[in-house]
Amino acid sequence: MNHPPLYIRRSLLPLSWLYGIGVNLRNKLYDAHILKQKKYDIPVICVGNLTVGGTGKTPHIEYLVKLLSTKYKVCVLSRGYKRKSRGFVEVEPDSGVEEVGDEPLQIKQKFPETLVVVDKNRNKAIEKIMEMPEDKKPDVILMDDGYQHRSVIPSLSILLVDSNRPIFEDKLLPAGNLREPFSEKARASIVLVTKCNPKMRPLDFRIYTNGLDLFPYQSLYFTSFDYGDLKPVFPEFQSEEIMLDDLRKKHVILVTGIASPQPLIDKLEKKTYNLYPLLFGDHHQFNKKDIETIKKRLNSIDKEDKIIVTTEKDTMRFKTLETLDDNIKSILYYIPVEVKFIKKSEKESFNKKIHNHVRKYQANKQLSKK
Repeated sequence: MNHPPLYIRRSLLPLSWLYGIGVNLRNKLYDAHILKQKKYDIPVICVGNLTVGGTGKTPHIEYLVKLLSTKYKVCVLSRGYKRKSRGFVEVEPDSGVEEVGDEPLQIKQKFPETLVVVDKNRNKAIEKIMEMPEDKKPDVILMDDGYQHRSVIPSLSILLVDSNRPIFEDKLLPAGNLREPFSEKARASIVLVTKCNPKMRPLDFRIYTNGLDLFPYQSLYFTSFDYGDLKPVFPEFQSEEIMLDDLRKKHVILVTGIASPQPLIDKLEKKTYNLYPLLFGDHHQFNKKDIETIKKRLNSIDKEDKIIVTTEKDTMRFKTLETLDDNIKSILYYIPVEVKFIKKSEKESFNKKIHNHVRKYQANKQLSKK
């Protein structure tokens, strides 16, 4: 995500104060139960953040889907950011990006058996989900990017914090990146510091632990991204995968439309000496002009062994482009990403906490029926 220069952002502090007044008033109205909130008879695990974009919500949602799908029917509920449709839409593997959004479509294509729905109104969406037939009704709902949707009372809130943008050093919008004040971290039961260096030093753990200053009821974990080998976006044109370690002699044009591409850039710079980033805004809808820009960059590299690499999320949008010629399709790859806990003990603790939460919630539900 492109941020204004620091001196410009400092000049926006008065606007941040005004924004903070509005956000604090809204939260106080919810805390005082003046604004209505509703809790549902199903575990609703909220995954969100306090900042604008780029904390790795989708990979963490996918981690939870994998974790819970072994025992439960899972539903992912998302807004479907930048989609052109309205209201409640159930995502299918062949849905269009414009209809459901790139991230929900990515999740559905990776987990076809998982119910994925999009709706800006989370309350109405959950009510519709609860009215589904028993064979389709989920056991647990994962509410993507729902931390600010306070009309829904989640059974568990997971707050993601980008290790590269510590929220305890940030400011409210528009001077900074915070959607809500730092103090609102208190609503989370679990805090995940994401995109960490896999070789974090003990000092780094202490900095984040002290900076976040969590309450005793809150659990803190640290995760990083594990990047896989490159997969072709269009297998019909190129079926071979490329191992990351084979990129050394290749010329790689990296094309991204995500909020925080730096961790991916850092990863690829360790794998190739010849990296040419082309960075667009988050959820960027690639068009004919963008393709021409990519072609110019491609033609400017007077080498044979060159490829184009993009992210898994951007792949959803590239697949719908009618202006993409066969030459680009044959050299276009995406890099898969998975969440990895820095410490094995933390992974085991986190997994156990999530499973225990869903199990206890369901047990309490059964007792209430008797």
